[in-house]
Amino acid sequence: MERIGLILLLQGLLVSSVQADVETFSAELVQAAMDRTEHHVRYDGSYFKLDYPNGDVPANIGVCTDVVIRSYRQLGIDLQVLVHEDMNSHFAQYPSKRIWGLSRPDKNIDHRRVPNLQTFFTRHGRTLQVSNDGADYQAGDIVTWMLPGNLPHIGILVEQTSLEQKRPLVVHNIGAGPQLEDMLFEYPITGHYRYQPNLD
Repeated sequence: MERIGLILLLQGLLVSSVQADVETFSAELVQAAMDRTEHHVRYDGSYFKLDYPNGDVPANIGVCTDVVIRSYRQLGIDLQVLVHEDMNSHFAQYPSKRIWGLSRPDKNIDHRRVPNLQTFFTRHGRTLQVSNDGADYQAGDIVTWMLPGNLPHIGILVEQTSLEQKRPLVVHNIGAGPQLEDMLFEYPITGHYRYQPNLD
């Protein structure tokens, strides 16, 4: 009986430790996203030849995906490499051929495309419920939308909430550079993810 109690105690401590790690990571990702709002970035989705690894477009330009990429990179997580390596091994799982007519991965652009990030987060993160209830969303979650004209969009949820405290605010770049806005339910949500490497 004592042994069972000890095992349960150790399991509880392990779960508590993992949960603390998850919460710490989420807080750091949120802070990294908030830091993006201090940068002046012109919206520009032009194709650039990038360094590899840690390649980035010029710091004064970017699109919605660059908010996510740069926030994770601030935590030492290089989505350029992670997406590229996964696409090298599992190209058929990604929509690059169907959407863009590509026959192989492209380390310069793949990670900067919302549908590819959706596939990566689905494969390697947690896919969460899509709903119209703000309580289902947490700070540090990644959300994707479909904008008018069938334009995919992505952003990071933060701790700040709407005035009535019913939904988290979003850090995203929808054309005016990285902004903190109350827009979670402004457009149809196409995905809801939580990606925290090495915390599973």
